[in-house]
Amino acid sequence: MPITLLVALFFVVGPAPSAENLALAVQEALDRVVSMQEGPNTGEWPYEGVYRVGGKIPYAYRVGGTSIVAESLIRAPGYAESDARKAAVRRATEFVCTSITEPLLQVSTYQGGYDVRAWASCYGARFLLALAQYKVIPVGLESQVATALAWYIDSLQRFEIPVTGGWNYARDAGAETPSATSGFMTPVCLQTLYEAKAQGHAVDAGIVARAITALERCRTEDGNVSYSATKQARIEPKMIPGAIGRMVATETALYLAGRSDTQKIKRAVEDFVQYWGELEKRRAKNGTHLAPYGVAPYYFWFAHYHAAQAIELLPSSERAALRAQLNARLWQTRSSEGTWNDRVFPRSAAYGSAMAAMSVTMPESFAPAMWK
Repeated sequence: MPITLLVALFFVVGPAPSAENLALAVQEALDRVVSMQEGPNTGEWPYEGVYRVGGKIPYAYRVGGTSIVAESLIRAPGYAESDARKAAVRRATEFVCTSITEPLLQVSTYQGGYDVRAWASCYGARFLLALAQYKVIPVGLESQVATALAWYIDSLQRFEIPVTGGWNYARDAGAETPSATSGFMTPVCLQTLYEAKAQGHAVDAGIVARAITALERCRTEDGNVSYSATKQARIEPKMIPGAIGRMVATETALYLAGRSDTQKIKRAVEDFVQYWGELEKRRAKNGTHLAPYGVAPYYFWFAHYHAAQAIELLPSSERAALRAQLNARLWQTRSSEGTWNDRVFPRSAAYGSAMAAMSVTMPESFAPAMWK
């Protein structure tokens, strides 16, 4: 039996919710997210996975998770009228800005291996760029934001993989050791640098060019994208169900740099819709990269976000139907508490709800920056 039919049999997706119900669900989820803010100064939403440093959630996950959730609060409608959301974002901004002195985030002490501090640099920069883009930098924090943003942008570029190009949170030992490029992380880092450049910040064009070339090496002719690669990927088409999140993210990042087109983007989005069931099998489950496709639970909301973004780059006549299919799947995975979560950890409902909210509100968001 063809795999497409198997997916259809096991994952029946209901109709998309009404625009009104979806808007109310986003508001309810973000209200719950605000109440989940934690930490010494109640300024954090740590991302939680299985990875630990010294038995604790990595500091980089604290910064990255906080940045993603705070960004969702400012991008969703109603931010200007919500004192609770504005206060939460102010606390998050203070945390992200003061974290630039944290030893576990520094490039100077980076030794390669499995280390997610570059992930924090990427999302820390993206959040602070969003504050500027939406013109909502908290009053009195302008100087701190400017200093921290410059630091995160510089750090992200310095985390570039030597020789190979691009980024990866799982590298060979040694900061100067060439290693595989991640098809999962590099697209997000590229988009962050595109936006930084668009806002007038210093971005090394060579770093971006090498990352784009490295990302193209991760992609096959049929649109499949390797989890990581050092040379041109050779992946069988039958493995596409495990790559749909990387595919929509990669085609978007390449398109924004003039290295892809709307046909490739549409193919990636259609593959996401067709094989979504393989993501759903792994949502909120234990384990990480399990056979046959190596799909880990944390692909779930990453894939939804980038599919939503990819849809907005397609011709306007094609967007509505694909948005409806995306939102129908999103609606099906909403919890009884009114949140979204792709992990087994209650804390990660903040991250999941943030990614879901940004997916829903993507049509109203600022268009992503092009790389010129």
